[in-house]
Parts: sequence; C-alpha cells; structure tokens
Amino acid sequence: MKVVLINGTVVGSKTKALLGEVESQLKQFSAIKEIEYIHLEDYQLEFADGRSKEQYADETQSVINRIEDADGYIVATPIFQGSIPGALKNLFDLISPKAMKYKPVAILANGGTIQHHLVIENQLKPILDYFRCLITPNYVYTYSGHFSINNELIEHDVKERINELVRVFSHYMVMSKAIIKDNQLNK
Repeated sequence: MKVVLINGTVVGSKTKALLGEVESQLKQFSAIKEIEYIHLEDYQLEFADGRSKEQYADETQSVINRIEDADGYIVATPIFQGSIPGALKNLFDLISPKAMKYKPVAILANGGTIQHHLVIENQLKPILDYFRCLITPNYVYTYSGHFSINNELIEHDVKERINELVRVFSHYMVMSKAIIKDNQLNK
C-alpha cells in the first residue's frame, strides 16, 4: 500500500520535520509498502479553475495523479493567519472528490501558538470529509515551543502522539482496503 505524505506549504521546515518523524514511524508497519512525499514547494501547481485534469500542465497533472494513485495520505500543514495555506487548499481544489473516497487521512499541523489547533477541526476536517476520506480521530498539533531553534522536533510527547497517530492510521489503511473492495463488489 502506498502512502503519500503531503507537506502543505511552500515555506518553512517544521512540517518537514513532522513528516520526517512520521516516515520513520510508518516504516514499522508491514502493510505500508511505499512512502512518497509531495512537498508543495517543489511544484508550480496551476490554480484550480474547474478544468478537467487533462487540461492542466504536465506538472499539475502529475501531482493530481500521484494523489489519485495513493492508498492513504498524511497531511502536514502550518497554520497561517488562523487558516490553512492557500497552496494546500488549491491542491485540494485540483483533486476530484471521488479520488480520495474511503481512503485514510491523518493530519498534523503546526502553528505559532496553541490557540490555532481548531483550524484542523473547522477547516481541514470539513474539506477532507467532503472527499469522504476516513479521517483518523486523532491528529497532532504542534507549536513553536515543540521545536529547537533549528526547527527540529524536540518534544518527546509530540513524538509519542505521532506514534499513536501512525498506529491508528495503519489500521485505517487496512479498513480502507476492505471498504473499497466491498464497495466495488456491491456495484
């Protein structure tokens, strides 16, 4: 099974540090065969405007295809001005609602203060629910105090919460496969 780790920003390194911890813990689960990154900073995605996928440039189509082909997703995003970055929202706007249906998603976010954790509940979860994703019930929210001055994750409790997130996510991967198979058999 293939998991795509999505770094939902074009700036900064804290979400990369979170995804690095996720990757090291994902490797413990035998069901996860392939881990792939999508760092939004590495792409010049076109703005979503309702065109069909085939009408976008090759690079944008490639990212869309990588999302569609994945079996599950772990999304890490910063919180800017009490919201998710526009680059991440644009990525979601490029994806067909059917592409992520019944696929598991786990969420990590980082903000400047503890107060921004509700952005996950009020913005990110509703978007993923629209896609009918299987959103893990636990998410990890971090803030500046959890990182060193070099933006390395230093908080042991956060690492334990990431371990729990990955463990739950791995079970959701198995459940997702069963739901998708059952859904295909009942068509």
